[in-house]
Amino acid sequence: MKQRAKSRFQEIQSQIIDGLRELDPEAKLKTDEWNRSGGGGGRTCVLENGAIFEKGGVNFSEVWGELPAEMAQKLVGKDCDLPFYATGTSLVIHPYSPMVPTVHANVRYLEVEDRKWIGGGADLTP
Repeated sequence: MKQRAKSRFQEIQSQIIDGLRELDPEAKLKTDEWNRSGGGGGRTCVLENGAIFEKGGVNFSEVWGELPAEMAQKLVGKDCDLPFYATGTSLVIHPYSPMVPTVHANVRYLEVEDRKWIGGGADLTP
């Protein structure tokens, strides 16, 4: 399931970037590949200074490591450090027009031991 989630979230990031660039070809795209010292990494994509979008970020991450005991207790009821895996895609898009809302959205996948979660959400901000 990890690989399927990772691949799908990378596809989602690419599809969103392609769609935004199609809507606003004047926007400049900056991409940053990064690594997390504790395990994993991701890709940050920022579109800015376009005709429609002032600035927007569409991000992918895949990280793993040790989940602190306090969080493990909340998630799986164990009071010890546990290995975790998480991946997801998130975005924040700010258009120039005050008549168009800013959008925030994310989708994520998390594994701790044999438990798996998929979650996310979206909102429009006036």
